[in-house]
Amino acid sequence: MNNCTRIACKDWKSGLSIVFSRVKPRAICRWCPEAAPFLSRSQTTAAKPDPGSDTGEKPRLRAIDLARKVQKEKAKPAATEPPVSGQQKRVTELKRFSLQLQNVHPNVLAKHLHRSVLYQNEDVVIINKPYGVPVREDSGVTSISSVLPVLSKMMDGMKVKSDSQLLPSLGLEKETSGALLLARREEVVEHILNLHRNNQVQRKYWVITVGVPVPSEGVIDIPIIEREVTGSQPHFKMALSPLFRMNDAGDGVTKVRGHRQAHPAVTKYRVIDSSSGCSLVELEPFTGVKHQIRVHMAYALTCPILGDHKYSHWSRLAPQKLPERVLEKLGLEQSKIRYLPLHLLARQLTLPRTSQADISVSCPLPKYFTQTLKKLQLFLPDKKD
Repeated sequence: MNNCTRIACKDWKSGLSIVFSRVKPRAICRWCPEAAPFLSRSQTTAAKPDPGSDTGEKPRLRAIDLARKVQKEKAKPAATEPPVSGQQKRVTELKRFSLQLQNVHPNVLAKHLHRSVLYQNEDVVIINKPYGVPVREDSGVTSISSVLPVLSKMMDGMKVKSDSQLLPSLGLEKETSGALLLARREEVVEHILNLHRNNQVQRKYWVITVGVPVPSEGVIDIPIIEREVTGSQPHFKMALSPLFRMNDAGDGVTKVRGHRQAHPAVTKYRVIDSSSGCSLVELEPFTGVKHQIRVHMAYALTCPILGDHKYSHWSRLAPQKLPERVLEKLGLEQSKIRYLPLHLLARQLTLPRTSQADISVSCPLPKYFTQTLKKLQLFLPDKKD
């Protein structure tokens, strides 16, 4: 089939007739090969849009254009963020730390505890308890007791038919970090409790206090009782229930009758170092009353533990009030002091054994504790100049 159409027209100036061919699109006429270059030029010209025309259609974005655009965006300098002061950084760090292991998945906590085992044998296991995690069940928060079955399997090599178990024997408060004693059997728990009742389990704590105890070492022997604090925020606190009081003349003491609900509480203390109006104190409780160390330090020696927001005030619930000098050393504002954790560490645990040497384990200091020591220029016994 002939794809070429011949058209004749007359030139009015010369009077000659001119014949030319028109080739159908996308075809080359075999009769008129000379029309091919003409067709290519015509189609190429038609494909190019007129720069001045407005077709209403957006130009298609080519891949190379998109790549160049991305490269330009990457080449732009990042927006400079406002500088964060050391004080703001410290507050953010403390806030994140106070929530680091709460509400975590039980397997995550079990793995963390597995890495923090300080000592183990056929009877007991001693772990480094993290700050802010309760030992017993607590509403809405993952506790250590709830993950002990998983931890036991991890320590037993994840055997399917493993009958090993771990049981808490001597607990620690939620805000206390350090050496936590676990037993592998029920009879071991009873044995440890008997040793504790006979004051044969030695536990030493390290605290950072606001203030310097006077004298620098001694024994606090004041019973403790739980009392209700009335006011706009009614609540319960542990308080002192002393057996002696000053006489009317003010030159001596008089013994009073002890309260029936008061518990005997005895704590030995020793100041390790003091600076900047604060102290590093070693404490050894001989009894196990609730909040015994915190109450004796706050109310008996008037040197509350740093970060103890509960026992820094008696009549109200409010964050601890720190002197300006201490705030400056810590790099904190009083309005942000609520994020400061309780600086109470179960430093050392000694457990007697009948046939072998005693078990004595020292717990490493957590990061927040060492940072505070550094800021307050408090030194450990082997590092003091």
